[in-house]
Amino acid sequence: MKAVNTVRINAYAKLNLTLDIKGKQGGYHMLDSLVTTVDVFDRIVLKRRKDGLVRVTMRGLGSEEIFPENNNAQRAGDAFVQAFSSRGADITIYKNIPLASGMGGSSADIAGVIAGMGRLYDVTDMGAMKALADGLGSDAGYLLTGGLARIRGRGEQVEPLPFVPMHFLLFLPEWRVSTQACYARFDEMAGTGSNRTGEAARALQGGNVGWAARLFGNDLYPAACEIEPAVREACSAAAGFSPLGSSMTGSGAAAFACFESRELCEWAKSRYRGPCRTLVTRSADPRAPRTVASPFSLGDGEQA
Repeated sequence: MKAVNTVRINAYAKLNLTLDIKGKQGGYHMLDSLVTTVDVFDRIVLKRRKDGLVRVTMRGLGSEEIFPENNNAQRAGDAFVQAFSSRGADITIYKNIPLASGMGGSSADIAGVIAGMGRLYDVTDMGAMKALADGLGSDAGYLLTGGLARIRGRGEQVEPLPFVPMHFLLFLPEWRVSTQACYARFDEMAGTGSNRTGEAARALQGGNVGWAARLFGNDLYPAACEIEPAVREACSAAAGFSPLGSSMTGSGAAAFACFESRELCEWAKSRYRGPCRTLVTRSADPRAPRTVASPFSLGDGEQA
């Protein structure tokens, strides 16, 4: 096989359609969540090096200010080299997934770097790459494949589900919510977990998107609102246009409204007058058949 010198990858964001907290084990919160990837993504370009170094450059959304020691994409590249005894890479990440929004931007970059390094160095052991991703970010193992799925535990238990097309209007507050602070506040509030995920998953798989959307919800919402009131404003705005369903994703601060069509999303966007940035998007399935093995790849023409 001819060596690949450059790989270009789209690392997709996710939405937590439901997020139920099922207690704690070993200091970690156990989740039961229905998730889907959407067509908002970071663009990752990886170039082969002759040595074992990994150098990550961030571009956009203020990501240039992230120190290398705090950069999960850097950690992912270094961990890949160590795990698979490969050479390194020069990696540039063009950020488009909003930071600290609950849309999995950091985990998407972990997954994208691991998938891209796998293509650079012809590593095809998806089990080993998922284990590596799981150890670096709670959603990273799931985001190696993306699509619609039910994830449990710390996010490492992934049950892929048949893809369901859905349309969303995102509401993106200017302010951010710390994931760690949100979970800590949930514990302080003695929050109790819900049981909506299983029913929502069954409704979606039965073709009843409207009933599933009524079950969309997030156990972290009250805690996120206490940390940042803009979350409540975003979720109220999302619910205010009579969508099929709405909720907050992850630990916030982004909210979403699910509509029957893109046209209705555009209609709601045109009438919103609040402070949040809005974005029309749809569910995306990176698992759909492609001409190359990686679900993140854009195709053979993207190799250099």
